[in-house]
Amino acid sequence: MKSNSFGLDIGTTAIKVVWLNRDKENISYNTALAGMPPMQGMRSESPFDQQEMAQAINKLVISAKITTNNVNIAIPESHAFTKVIEMPVLSDRELASAIYWEAEQYIPVPLDTVTLAWTKMQTFTGSQTEGKMQVLLVAAPKDLIKRYQTILDFAGLTVVSIETEVLAVIRSLISAKNAPVSMIANIGATSTTLAIAKNGLLVFNYSVPLGGNALTRAIASDFGLQPVQAEEYKRVYGLSDKNFGGKVGKAIEPILIALLTEVKKAISYYTEKYKNESPISQFLLTGGGASLPGLPVYFAQTLGIEAVLANPWKILNIQNVPQAIEAKGPEYSVAVGLALKEYE
Repeated sequence: MKSNSFGLDIGTTAIKVVWLNRDKENISYNTALAGMPPMQGMRSESPFDQQEMAQAINKLVISAKITTNNVNIAIPESHAFTKVIEMPVLSDRELASAIYWEAEQYIPVPLDTVTLAWTKMQTFTGSQTEGKMQVLLVAAPKDLIKRYQTILDFAGLTVVSIETEVLAVIRSLISAKNAPVSMIANIGATSTTLAIAKNGLLVFNYSVPLGGNALTRAIASDFGLQPVQAEEYKRVYGLSDKNFGGKVGKAIEPILIALLTEVKKAISYYTEKYKNESPISQFLLTGGGASLPGLPVYFAQTLGIEAVLANPWKILNIQNVPQAIEAKGPEYSVAVGLALKEYE
């Protein structure tokens, strides 16, 4: 049976769509495709630019031969607020009343400017205080949601669900509730989302303004290259010492050290808060900026934790994925997670 909705990942440098089939417990590939967004992307409020963006999305959907108009989308972490908070155990009705008071403590903008959503999460044992529950709190600017809605309306699509990218990534990479505690770095073009998932649930996340573009700029500056050439150097040579005496790796090392510092802070937070529970045992690298040669080894050696380049097509054992698409799996983590949304 085909999914009633497909996943649409609208990034700053690429748009990706994924449409899956599911028959009982088996998930199989239907179609996936990536394309380039217009220069203004989702940033512009100009009706002309929004129409251009809608046309790019519509063209990609047609090229991918997706025949449903129903779509699941995600908002970047850098444009939203996602927080796991602790509250007294409340009924759904009590929570709906109390959540706005709690949200004021965590959302750094007036609540009347955002759309607020929340979900009760599993109450963890051990380090959690008795009589407390955890709630996933998500807030997104109303004007941003309106912009997404307008553009997708122009594209002739019906938005079924909106969530943040980190939730889609966890859905695509953590396939079991009893999965080991995982640190995730979703490395995009302009930012990296760091997240920690326990029992398949988000327990911590935040966004760091460092991404693949920063690495490319560092290489371009050191080697005097144009951005297109620098991007090629990054993808081919990465952190290898075998080419140019490791100069490419040395050019990007300051940015990786800055990112590593943020990763260590996140690990320290988890270790302190969940000191009596399972430690973080794996570091999953994903996103378009994660396919840097040598990156998993770099993090594994510096953190002392198993680090892998996470491919959702393989993790979820999705059937019939073309080799060319499977090879770019880390780039499709958000889109795959969105395509799986209705099967939760």
